[in-house]
Amino acid sequence: MPGVQTVYHLAAVYREAKHTDVHYREVNVAASRRLLDGAGAAGVRRYVHCSTVGVHGHIAAPPADELAPYHPGDVYQETKCEAERLALSYRDQLPLSVARPTAIYGPEDTRLLKMFRMVARRRFPLVGGGENYYHMVYIDDLIRGLRLLGTHPRAVGEVFILGGDGYRKLRELAAMIAAAARVPPPRLRLPARPLQIAGSICEKVCVPLGIEPPIHRRRVDFYTKSRAFSIEKAKRLLGYVPAVSLADGIRRTLDWYVANGYMDRLGAAPESSRPNPDPITAR
Repeated sequence: MPGVQTVYHLAAVYREAKHTDVHYREVNVAASRRLLDGAGAAGVRRYVHCSTVGVHGHIAAPPADELAPYHPGDVYQETKCEAERLALSYRDQLPLSVARPTAIYGPEDTRLLKMFRMVARRRFPLVGGGENYYHMVYIDDLIRGLRLLGTHPRAVGEVFILGGDGYRKLRELAAMIAAAARVPPPRLRLPARPLQIAGSICEKVCVPLGIEPPIHRRRVDFYTKSRAFSIEKAKRLLGYVPAVSLADGIRRTLDWYVANGYMDRLGAAPESSRPNPDPITAR
């Protein structure tokens, strides 16, 4: 930390079956404490802690703002919540801000590649009908927001949700991806309950063996739980305004996938021609 003026704490363990609950807490909570202590001892001028809107869990009455209660739904969200509360406890020691990004997407990230690919192949199911809300933020907009948290005087001591220009129902989001890929929007609808049961069984069998389950509840949650948020606080206090529309961001992301061989506009590229995802961005 000596000589460091601004800290952006963005690192975390993301959801993978091979990680134990202890490992999540070692990285997401204990390592955050060490970083906070180091920053405080070095007298850094600004500290930005990156949390997640996942600390709020399912949003039953959207949109939620920064005052919505904590309601994490899995060990990743629980440990991110613990880390956020820990960071906020240092507000008297550090000029600190907390960011809660919505779902991050854009070129070079492959977390949503499977969804893009399935939509382009016309194999994306609308589990539960796709009526839940999903809120995304394009990477360039998120970076602008994080820089505001690291420089704006009104950011100190505050928590900000950083999202895109609005949230959409999952079926609407899938239709926008389909339009960019020039294919019809998804029509297949499946009930959620049988998949939730199957996911629970797969987790009980696979996780103790360190095997990534082929289906688990958090993947079903993607189709059933709503993530919809207000970014009015960041707009009002920081002048944060997303510059990339969802339609434009989807097009840029799809273009990057195509240009880099991850897929073509009508489905997945052959396995032999597809590059290996980066182990960090693939999370």
